[in-house]
This record gives sequence, structure tokens and C-alpha cells, in this order.
Amino acid sequence: MKILFQGDSITDAGRNREDYHDLGNGYPKYAAEYIKEKYPDVDFEFIDLGIGGAQTRGLVERLQSDFIDIDPDIVSIMIGINDVWHYSDGKQWLSNELFEERYRTVLTAIKEKTHAKILMIEPFLIPGTEKDFFREDLDPKILIVRKLAREFADVYLPTDGHLASAYVGNDPLDFAADGVHPTAAGAAFIGSLYCDYVSTLIDELLDK
Repeated sequence: MKILFQGDSITDAGRNREDYHDLGNGYPKYAAEYIKEKYPDVDFEFIDLGIGGAQTRGLVERLQSDFIDIDPDIVSIMIGINDVWHYSDGKQWLSNELFEERYRTVLTAIKEKTHAKILMIEPFLIPGTEKDFFREDLDPKILIVRKLAREFADVYLPTDGHLASAYVGNDPLDFAADGVHPTAAGAAFIGSLYCDYVSTLIDELLDK
């Protein structure tokens, strides 16, 4: 069973770009470990094509090579924080309309040109850093991601919401010291969530 991780630096997490089976040190590594532990008798192929700095436009540009040609059974996508961050100087935000258009293009192509199940993972922001002002642009984009998930996703992982719950009784910065890039604890937390949510899709595929 082939599982493809797509996204930005949170998914890239220092992976070896010459070996797409290398999962770096982020949530894909932890997710794969948890999945293999839960399904010891299943032959999985995990592929990480996350790219640091990636935005939705990059996913559109790489649709053929990094989605369709891979032909995964399950594809997960965590994208959006750079569609905010890279436009934050002077708050010259990327329009929500263009963000939705690009993301919709990616999801439509996956639906029409692959057999993959889609796990959409919402972007998130950890409070307590100089990036807190990103919220004014990120929150509307999270709502767009949730809307698109209702149209395209087979499973949706509301990362931002789960993290908000995890902060209760904990220091949010333990999950991502700079507000964006997860620590080992944050990556393990997201990886555990990933395993929980993707299990629905794995079970469906195994039952076929």
C-alpha cells in the first residue's frame, strides 16, 4: 500500500531529497512508525515529497510528477502556512480566492487522474511567537481548507483544533518553538493523529 506525504517544510522535515522514501525527522516519520506498528502484516511504501517553502502554487506546478505519476493509494496534503508567511511583509496577503483556486486545482486533478484516497491536513499556528499576527490571514484560509475538504477529502485532520486542545495544561511552544515548525514532541503528536485518521482509509483499502 503506497502512502504519499505532500506539503511544505513541516512535511519535508530535513528529508533526503535524493531518496523519496526518506521521511526526514517530522510527522511523516512518526506516522509511518505508528502505522507499521498498528498494521505489522501490511506491506507499506511511504513516500515523502514535502518541500520546504512550498505553497499551493508549487503543488499545481508539480501535479504530474509529484502526484499523478506516483499513483499512490493514499495521499495526504498539509499546505497553507507559506501561502500566509510568504506574503506577511506589510500584510500583503495572498487573496483567499487565489488560494482556493490553486488548492482546488490540485484536489480536482487527484480525484480525476488517480485512484488515491485523500487525507487533507489543515495548516496550524502555535501561539506565543512573533508570528501570532499570521492568524488574521491563516484563519480564513483554514476555513477554505475545511470547505474544500467537504468536497474532496475522504478524511480530514483538523490539526489546528487538536493542537489547541493539546495546549491545555501544556506550553504551546513545546510543540513548535517558532510557532510553525514542530519540535520532536510536536511531530510525534501530529504523527499519532495522522495514524489515527488515516487508519480509516487503510481499513477501507484492506477490506476491498
